[in-house]
Amino acid sequence: MNTHLQIINEISALQIDAKIEDVQLFFNELTYSHFPVLKDGIYLGSIAEADIRNTEVEITLKDLQYSLEGFYVRNDANWLDILESFAQNSSNIMPVLDHDNTYLGYFELNDIMHLFNDTPFLNEPGDILILEKGLSDYSFSEISQIIESNNAKILGLFISQIENDIAQVTVKLGNSDINNIIQTFRRYGYNLISQHQEDAFLTDLKERSEYLKKYLDM
Repeated sequence: MNTHLQIINEISALQIDAKIEDVQLFFNELTYSHFPVLKDGIYLGSIAEADIRNTEVEITLKDLQYSLEGFYVRNDANWLDILESFAQNSSNIMPVLDHDNTYLGYFELNDIMHLFNDTPFLNEPGDILILEKGLSDYSFSEISQIIESNNAKILGLFISQIENDIAQVTVKLGNSDINNIIQTFRRYGYNLISQHQEDAFLTDLKERSEYLKKYLDM
């Protein structure tokens, strides 16, 4: 994916000598959590909207230089690294620098998320499985082998949660015989978190449970 096209520079970065009163008005007109700050064309960091809200209006950004957050991404960063930076810094804006540390503009979170929307993981039809297994017991190679041995294709695969030494893995498959895949994962000791109408095991279990209930009610 070409993220260069998503760089925005229509709104100029804030200058370090900007009055806080003007910066507060600036944030009032926008929905950004942060905004880049420059000094003589050099990127110093980003000021958070929350940090200037209850600040004396007589001072300038220079007086709050200690509050600047120095996060940024390079202009050739891939979209996953960019998304990770957004998440790590709790920001909806991400300054972009080239390898000479020249400020180029910024990414907006929504624009990068739209790139994710265009991936096969989201826009191709298929089934999503959410699996659980111990951290030391699962492997991507095993998961791939199980899926491909059932003549299915993987459209996406990532760790969606780790808690108490248990890994939760989310997998998206192309259209396939999902029931056989589910049963194979169970034989390999995976716990299936997502629910599927095609799950013959659960269907059979439900039918047996209903039969037992009718028997006990006789």
